[in-house]
Amino acid sequence: MNWSLSELLDGLHQDLQKRLEISRATFGHPVAKGDASEKVWLELLQTYLPKRYQAETAFVVDSNGVFSDQIDVVVFDRQYSPFIFSYQGQTIIPAESVYALFEAKQSINADQVKYAQDKVASVRQLHRTSLPIPHAGGTYAAKPLIPIIGGILTFESDWNPPLGESLRKALADGVDDRRLDIGCIAAHGQFQYADTAGDYVLAPGTRAATAFLFNLISRLQFSGTVPMIDIQAYSQWLIK
Repeated sequence: MNWSLSELLDGLHQDLQKRLEISRATFGHPVAKGDASEKVWLELLQTYLPKRYQAETAFVVDSNGVFSDQIDVVVFDRQYSPFIFSYQGQTIIPAESVYALFEAKQSINADQVKYAQDKVASVRQLHRTSLPIPHAGGTYAAKPLIPIIGGILTFESDWNPPLGESLRKALADGVDDRRLDIGCIAAHGQFQYADTAGDYVLAPGTRAATAFLFNLISRLQFSGTVPMIDIQAYSQWLIK
């Protein structure tokens, strides 16, 4: 058999796009469509992200007992996270364990961008702890908190052109905690925020889902490892 890396990567994108198309065409109810789309993106990340990461639909909680909104796709640490709650079919993740989060929608527009910005902010504004790390020769200082990657994932766009000034304007309204760092419109392309330029790079093109996956993995590599969580800060809730 003659292998082709180009064909393998194209097949990955075509498979995801076809499943998103099917979910859009098959399910008549908007909620059902949204759930199906969310599942497609979750399965992509669950399959192809390195095993140190896990992706689930989840709530995020901090040691002050504050909960985020429910997030469609949360990428979190599974190797060093001391606890992940599963209660009544819901997953609850400590804020310190979160690497990235995304809203997954059928189509992107100004309202959906704002919705995703609000969801991202609901997690970034949570309190996160970081303890000093003991080692044989003493103690390392507490690790600085890693920036949480935020974004939006869709199949289509309500704009024409799909990746044009309307998208750029909607994204520009999100600053600080509400900024979307990366996103994918599977049928049309992807975008990412460039810190060096202080602006968004819009990249129309094919194989958008594969390009997004590679960009996300690259960003996760540069994120490093989540901080050492202060378990005692959470244990206070045992007596309240």
